Amino acid sequence: MQPLDTNKKKISILVPCYNEEKSLPLLYPELKNLMDKESSYDWEILFVNDGSKDNTLQIIKALRAADDRLCYVNLSRNFGKENAMLAGFDYVTGDCMIIMDADLQDPPSLIPEMLKYWEEGYKDVYAKRANRGKESWFRKKMSLLFYQILDHSTRFDVLQNVGDFRLLDRQCIEALKHLRESERYTKGLFCWIGFEKKEIIFDRGDRVAGDSNWNFWSLFNLAIEGICSFTTAPLRFATLIGAITAFGAFCFLLFYIGKTLIFGDPVQGFTSLISVILFLGGIQLICIGILGEYIGRIFHETKKRPTYLASEYNEDKVFQIK
Repeated sequence: MQPLDTNKKKISILVPCYNEEKSLPLLYPELKNLMDKESSYDWEILFVNDGSKDNTLQIIKALRAADDRLCYVNLSRNFGKENAMLAGFDYVTGDCMIIMDADLQDPPSLIPEMLKYWEEGYKDVYAKRANRGKESWFRKKMSLLFYQILDHSTRFDVLQNVGDFRLLDRQCIEALKHLRESERYTKGLFCWIGFEKKEIIFDRGDRVAGDSNWNFWSLFNLAIEGICSFTTAPLRFATLIGAITAFGAFCFLLFYIGKTLIFGDPVQGFTSLISVILFLGGIQLICIGILGEYIGRIFHETKKRPTYLASEYNEDKVFQIK
């Protein structure tokens, strides 16, 4: 093991992993070539094994045995990518950190450009997708709709078509480490903390191996998480709908009372009455559901459970609660 040059800046690469046994043997050579080429920096690659059910952890250990620049954190179970990234924030030791996926959809060739802007003073250098790769038309449209809703309902700018692939300065890392909520939407947190940001446009590739762990429902849940974590607009929307519905019902009430008093006609129409009742019941259930989403998140946050449990750091069998 070669001693570290204290005059060199240290760069950490964070790679959350869940069932990536097919991708890691393809990712590591790319990162090794990058580290060897950019020898003016000290490097650290931190793999966070998020409770993988395949041989991901064994492959990571084998890679570390061949290259001591590799580190890993093994979580006690699958806590989700958002919490796995928080574990990475806690354990990386570099002056800056680059977050990327293991499937090579985030090209390592973009990292030198990120480092260049970081050296110029930018604290958050993020990669914006010029295209979203092999995604269905429906998924692309829903993603854009989600970003537009979130952007128009929050008090800070939300970056569209931007994922987790980015470089963060140590100041950003320390800021993110202090945000310990259990209901996490990290893409929103990146925007919330502020700091000087720089955009890089890139063409996102397709997975080199394996299958994506994100299906429609997991992405839908992430979207709900993002909206409920950063805006109360749905609650205001429910209040507005309730006020409009109540005003409309009051106007209809006055109309039918006047009609009965003036013309003496009784209120008729069983079908229309049932339709109105069902409509109002549906509106109430939607509003209760919106309220329930927020109450559920309050319930989870008040329990103050740790965001993850780490059972192993490198070769040390540890049990750490964060």
